[in-house]
Amino acid sequence: MSSTDDPASASSATGAIDYWCNCFLPPMQAKWQAAIARQGIPLKVRKNDDDSFADGATMVARMDDIGMDTIILPTCDLAEGEDPLGFEALAARWDDTEALATAHPGRFAGAWSIDPRTGMDGVRRAVEALEQPWCVALHIHTHSWDRPLDHADYYPYYALCADADVPLVAQVGTSGGRMPSECGRPISVDRPAIYFRSTRFVLSHTGWPWVDEALAMALKFDNVYLGTAAYPPRHWSASLVDFIGRAGRGKTMWGTSFPTVGHRHALGQLDELNLGEVARSELVGGAARRVFTRLGSLR
Repeated sequence: MSSTDDPASASSATGAIDYWCNCFLPPMQAKWQAAIARQGIPLKVRKNDDDSFADGATMVARMDDIGMDTIILPTCDLAEGEDPLGFEALAARWDDTEALATAHPGRFAGAWSIDPRTGMDGVRRAVEALEQPWCVALHIHTHSWDRPLDHADYYPYYALCADADVPLVAQVGTSGGRMPSECGRPISVDRPAIYFRSTRFVLSHTGWPWVDEALAMALKFDNVYLGTAAYPPRHWSASLVDFIGRAGRGKTMWGTSFPTVGHRHALGQLDELNLGEVARSELVGGAARRVFTRLGSLR
């Protein structure tokens, strides 16, 4: 077991970390509602005032109220001509994440979301992003590109993650939007995890409907982790809950993919799972502190 897998090596901090929270600033609310309506998908966004879109100061106050330390936001440039209702248009912009991270050190961080179509220009842009200490990971919205995780276009980014000692967060499973899902098969991390042994892969969105496949990858590799973003605890499969509490303790981290899941809403449901103190602590923050190693230097 590596140091990143050892629960005893976790930081003494105890607050929750959301490893995937989409941009929560108020102007994004109308964009989310328009995107959902256009695609006709059965998805609701949080609308109650204490768990919905907010400015930075209001979000920090909310985080303090519910016991959260840090939110990590997928962040990217929006290419000219990009779909105005696609994921990249809903992600945080660089200036927004930079402003949040600067105004509230340690409370907000960014995960640079890559565009594999851009070749080495994209790799150089990722290098520039990682020069900022508050940029703590690289991120792939897999379904935007219809490329499985073992596609060659991603390999330079995996190498960059290893060199920079940052994790790679990728959505696996199906997509909430009208995009092909096969590219999200969790087993596509198999070859990358073998080849890039020092790259930490976070398979997000539980892997549903291939949850057991995602669990198998996390069990097989000490550098593969699971993330629960986009699914509130009441919707987790029995095998996932068992994994979190037993074999996968320290290998799974909590996230929301806000606004599809609200922070207050999700944390409130965790108590229903009876995970035990250690497993719950690992899920909501312990594992993330070891995987996202840059977080410890932000405060």
